[in-house]
Amino acid sequence: MAFETLDAISLPGDPAKANEDAFAHRAGAAVVLDGATGLGEPLLPGQSDAAWVSRFGANRLMAHLSGGATASAALKAALVDCERSFVGLRRRAPEHTYEIPFASMMLAVESAGGFDAFWYGDCAAVVKRDEEPAILIGEAFEKKAREREGAARLAAARGLAPAAGINRPEFLSSLRKARNRVNTEGGGWLFGPDARAADQVQMKRVAAPAGTLVLLASDGFLALVSEYGRYDLDGLLAAAQSSGLAALGKELREIENADPDGTGFPRFKKSDDATVLLLRVA
Repeated sequence: MAFETLDAISLPGDPAKANEDAFAHRAGAAVVLDGATGLGEPLLPGQSDAAWVSRFGANRLMAHLSGGATASAALKAALVDCERSFVGLRRRAPEHTYEIPFASMMLAVESAGGFDAFWYGDCAAVVKRDEEPAILIGEAFEKKAREREGAARLAAARGLAPAAGINRPEFLSSLRKARNRVNTEGGGWLFGPDARAADQVQMKRVAAPAGTLVLLASDGFLALVSEYGRYDLDGLLAAAQSSGLAALGKELREIENADPDGTGFPRFKKSDDATVLLLRVA
C-alpha cells in the first residue's frame, strides 16, 4: 500500500505570525501536527516554540520512518529527539508545564490492508471507502466542542468577545491552568519534548482498500464541519476533490472574516492555522 498525495495546503491563522501547523508525507506515511499556541514567553530561538515542535516532529517522524523504523518505534524515537533537542536549545528550564511546546498530531502509516492511525489531541483523519459514508478518526470534534463551550463561557464571564485573543489577562490564567494538566494522568497527552507520550498515543487500525480517500487535517481546517457547519464529512471530501483545498481554505477564511469577534461562532481566535492533506490509497 502507498499514499498518493492529491492536494495539500497549510494556512496561517494570522499572516503576520508563524504558522504553527506542519505536515510531511512519503509513499507509505503522512502526518499533520498542530502546535498549541504559546501561553508564556518563548523558551527557544525563533519566532514560535509551537511552530518549532510541529516542524521538528514532522521532520523527525518521516526521517525515522524512512530509515525503516516501525510506526511505534519512529514515534518513540521522534519524541526522544524532541526531548533532547528542547533541553539543548532552550534558554532556561520551564517553571510550568504551560511553557513547554506541545502539538496535536495525526499520523497515518501503511499497514496490511490499510493504515494505522496514531494521534494526540485534535488533529484528525477523514476516511472515505468506495460508496460507504465517510468516517472520522480521532477526537477532534469532541475536543472542539469543549473548546467552543469554554470560549463562550470565559467570554461571558469576563465581558469580552470570545475571539478577543487568548493572551488577554482575562483568559490567560484559565488557559494556563488547563495547559498545566497536559501530559498528566487525566489531563490528555500531546506530542512534545516528553518521551513518556509514546506509551499514551491513541491508535486505530483502519481498513483502506485501493481507491480509499484519506484527509488528514488540523482542527483549524475541520472547523468547516465542526464549527461552521458548512459541510458534513462526505461533503467536505467531495468539495476537496471537485474544488480543491485552496478553494476550501478561502471559504474558511471568508466565514471567519465575517465573524471576527467570534460572537456567531465562539472561539478564542478569529482564525486558526489550517492544514490539510488529501491522499488516496494506491
